[in-house]
Amino acid sequence: MSAGHGHGHGVSAAADRKLLSGALALIVGFMIAEVIVGLAAGSLALVTDAAHMLTDAIAIALALLAIRLAAKPPAGGFTYGFKRVEILSAQANGTTLLLLAVYFVYEAVSRLIHPPEVKGALVLITGVVGIVVNLFATWLISKANRSSLNVEGAFQHILNDLFAFVATAIAGLVVLLTGFARADAIAAFVVAVLMLKAGVSLVRDSGRIFLEAAPIAIDPQSLGAELCAVEGVVEVHDLHVWEITSGEPAASAHVLVAEGLDCHQIRIRIEEVLAERHHLTHSTLQVDHATASQGPEHCSDSHGVVHRAVTGAGPAPDPASPHH
Repeated sequence: MSAGHGHGHGVSAAADRKLLSGALALIVGFMIAEVIVGLAAGSLALVTDAAHMLTDAIAIALALLAIRLAAKPPAGGFTYGFKRVEILSAQANGTTLLLLAVYFVYEAVSRLIHPPEVKGALVLITGVVGIVVNLFATWLISKANRSSLNVEGAFQHILNDLFAFVATAIAGLVVLLTGFARADAIAAFVVAVLMLKAGVSLVRDSGRIFLEAAPIAIDPQSLGAELCAVEGVVEVHDLHVWEITSGEPAASAHVLVAEGLDCHQIRIRIEEVLAERHHLTHSTLQVDHATASQGPEHCSDSHGVVHRAVTGAGPAPDPASPHH
């Protein structure tokens, strides 16, 4: 039985913290300025947009907290440490985006029915400044490790805020030039669709990790057949592939090899296949000799599909059939 380990990302957690902190400072600074301008101008639209930026600030703060917790070493009952706090953060960010999308749709419908008076010049100026601020914040977070769903969640918040400011600036220009107040509501619909798309993606991907589904790039059925093709392997069952956190896949399996062969050498070969072909460097394998006396009931409570080598153990079973 063996475990191989190898975790790493192109960007360090310390670099991620620095980049996210810079983006957070920008967002909070502009948010405070926007509240002051909105109150001075009597603009509810600007104050509402500042509230939207508050959710961005919360998203980045959650991401920073998750990075700090994920860096803590395993302790007590948390044998993986707190790595999945990052996924909790990603799920919270995705859910927030979905809720905001629903809110913007509601507000857009209300404004289409009863368009309020919109100060086009003020909206246009604020939108342009917001674009500049969010472009810089987006650039900062884009340099962080976006393979982490946690960082990606914060990035999607800022990116959607950038789109919102672009739509706001365009709407402000249209209102200023034509007096068409409903342009503001149409812009809100565009932003809501983009937020919905990003939110669904984050909730779906983080949900797959919570449910311990296999990474999208790995098909467990094909992987089982591939491991059975390793010389000397008779059967593979209890094959599990999941992600500890985003970008950190893991695998475990019970492998039976032909009698008289070296279990350890075959295990090493299987680990090489997992690491080199599938980047599965965190693997736990139980390797035993298959004996005629064991029969098909080698494990009394196996999970999932049993994979058998085509030669040496009879015909391979239907991939959809259970072990028992």
